[in-house]
Amino acid sequence: MGQLSRDVRGRLRGLTKENAERIGLHLVMAGRLLDVDPERAYEHAQAAVRRGGRVDVVREAAGIAAYRTGRFAEALRELRTVRRLNGSSEHLPLMADAERGLGRPERALALAASEEARTLDAEGRTELAIVASGARSDLGEHDAALAVLDRIPAAERRGDLGLRVLQARAAALEAAGRTDEAARLLAGVDAAELERASGVPQESDDVVVYDTYDEDAADDDADDDADDAAGDASDSDDLADADEPDGDLDGADGADADKA
Repeated sequence: MGQLSRDVRGRLRGLTKENAERIGLHLVMAGRLLDVDPERAYEHAQAAVRRGGRVDVVREAAGIAAYRTGRFAEALRELRTVRRLNGSSEHLPLMADAERGLGRPERALALAASEEARTLDAEGRTELAIVASGARSDLGEHDAALAVLDRIPAAERRGDLGLRVLQARAAALEAAGRTDEAARLLAGVDAAELERASGVPQESDDVVVYDTYDEDAADDDADDDADDAAGDASDSDDLADADEPDGDLDGADGADADKA
């Protein structure tokens, strides 16, 4: 538990001490394994959900792990649940990219043009712009893909995020068939730095893995588990939404998404 931030520990405070500690261990392992073994991180996140599915940081871990393992519909469901629980739109870039992963670039652009997108901080706006650029490329709108990146303020193109913008530009050029330009763009950039900035797993020290098997999870906090199951049934509406257009986003791509 000591490895969790004070804010996360506070979110778990409403649970029994034993349950909070078990969930905390799973969250720590999910975070430590996310870059080196995303599938195992997903298993830990799921173990945490079984014990504390009504806690926003638990569902957040599940959503991020689902996204990192390519479970895009599940990621959308979980991150929408997080948004409902705490009102935050910070994961909008991941949600938009999950829409791309499901083959729905128009919906990714609709999210990028939504009112929610305007509430993001500078980093979140840049991440969302990168996703929007990719969505434009998916649609064959190559000039628009580059234009999205051009509108990112210079102050927001520094450090690792700046490298990601550079990668996104190279990807947009390659999608447009301008491979020579893409190669020249990245020629002077260290490959290892690019990989690190893009989240490619790096060699690290051995990670001691806490087992995801929890033999008494079905018995502990039985009432909580029953409530969580009911909450998950409600959340299935969100999963259905992942396959059907949101009413409040329909048409946004036509009128507003050009702003993305």
